[in-house]
Amino acid sequence: MTSWGFYGRRDELAQLEAILARGRWFFVRMQGRRRIGKTSLIQQALGSIARPTVYLQIPDSAPAGVLSAFSDALETFQVPETVARPPRTLTELAKAIESLVRADYVVVLDEFQYFTRKHLSEFASHLQAVVDRLSSEPTGVTGGLLVLGSIHAEMTALLEDRGAPLYHRTTDQLDLGHLDIASVHELLVAHADDDPHRLLFLWSLFEGVPKFYRDCFEQGVLGGTREQLIEAMFFRSSSPLRSEADNWFLHELRGRYDMVLKYVARHPGCTNGDLSAHVARVSAESSEQVGGYIKVLRERYRMIERRLPIFSKQKSPTGRFYIRDNFLRSWLHALKSSVEAVHFRPVAELVRQSDQRLAEAEGHSLESLAAALYEERSRKGRGDFALTGRIEGYWDKGGTELDLVALNEDAKVLRIGNCKRSAERLCASLDEYDAHIARFLAAMGGRFEGWRVERVGISPSLDSTARARLVQHGYLAQDLRDLVKDL
Repeated sequence: MTSWGFYGRRDELAQLEAILARGRWFFVRMQGRRRIGKTSLIQQALGSIARPTVYLQIPDSAPAGVLSAFSDALETFQVPETVARPPRTLTELAKAIESLVRADYVVVLDEFQYFTRKHLSEFASHLQAVVDRLSSEPTGVTGGLLVLGSIHAEMTALLEDRGAPLYHRTTDQLDLGHLDIASVHELLVAHADDDPHRLLFLWSLFEGVPKFYRDCFEQGVLGGTREQLIEAMFFRSSSPLRSEADNWFLHELRGRYDMVLKYVARHPGCTNGDLSAHVARVSAESSEQVGGYIKVLRERYRMIERRLPIFSKQKSPTGRFYIRDNFLRSWLHALKSSVEAVHFRPVAELVRQSDQRLAEAEGHSLESLAAALYEERSRKGRGDFALTGRIEGYWDKGGTELDLVALNEDAKVLRIGNCKRSAERLCASLDEYDAHIARFLAAMGGRFEGWRVERVGISPSLDSTARARLVQHGYLAQDLRDLVKDL
């Protein structure tokens, strides 16, 4: 069996390797959702550079728990007491980090955002004093500090707020997003196949989180059937992702905002009015707090996002809400209730139920995947359409709905996409979709006068018959194999 490799992240890896090779003090902030591959990137960068390392995942605990974890890390990484001794206070913890850095160590503090907790907050001031000393003599210091975090607002509060002790102290910053689709496709071809339906299924479930694909690989189901993968990853007592969302996403919320998150997951594209009405039905006393819930989930945790029709103003009332993370959306929409019922109903029945719900969600996912592929192809100079702005959807109160609207303002080309998970449904919808396009163009007035308007039909796979029907109707035909080609 082919061994698992390191996929994607070439630019980030080159940047981190350059930082490590400078031969002087560094203080790097690295941010990204949990499981996105922050520690794997560091391991890969350090693999070619012989540097002693101490890694600590900060526990969400009292100071004693953090100090104990750091002492364990010193023992695990076999740090001599002449370099750093186990700390007894948060002040000593900061000084121990300074001693390690001066001894050429790379110190990695994961889940750094926990130092925003009130009982740990003094540590930032102690670390500030250490960072300032090390920064004042960078040529004599060759070690460095990397702080990793998964909650944007709390990392910002520690490192970017003007009143924060560590404000303006970092030397470098890396933001890790999802693996690009080319990398996901690469790992699927290496360890499964190039089936476009598998790409849609797994991207809809995991998006670009490398750890989840590797978990599937290690369970031997990355190339298996949908049912095999769902059962192995979620429904067995040893399933690696059975408690992932509750432990790593919802743990932070401590039970708050559940009704908002679940509703958005199960009703993608819902409006503020939809949310308010739902909360009022479920919990009348909470209905006035919906705006606050949305603000926290959008800005602090970045769990939901508000999308607008193309050309709309930010304050437009037509905004729709979506779960930002595919895995969290899939968990709340299709998996959570079934996994919780595993002791009371047959597993095969629950797996089928989850699979049906995941398939329903893939209709929305196909639009997002196609848009991401268009943007990735344009960014890499591939394909037949050079974007001059982000690809968006369009909708209005009159019922007009367009899945994708792409602009090439330089060449004055407008491309409008119709996405359907089923090629048969795609072909059957063309007359109706043409009417939507006509209403959209009428609503735009003369905005696209003199432009070439292209229509494209997108489905996971298109056979020769479906392609012929699309072309006969005046549409370009594209499936996922077309869109991942040459990436």
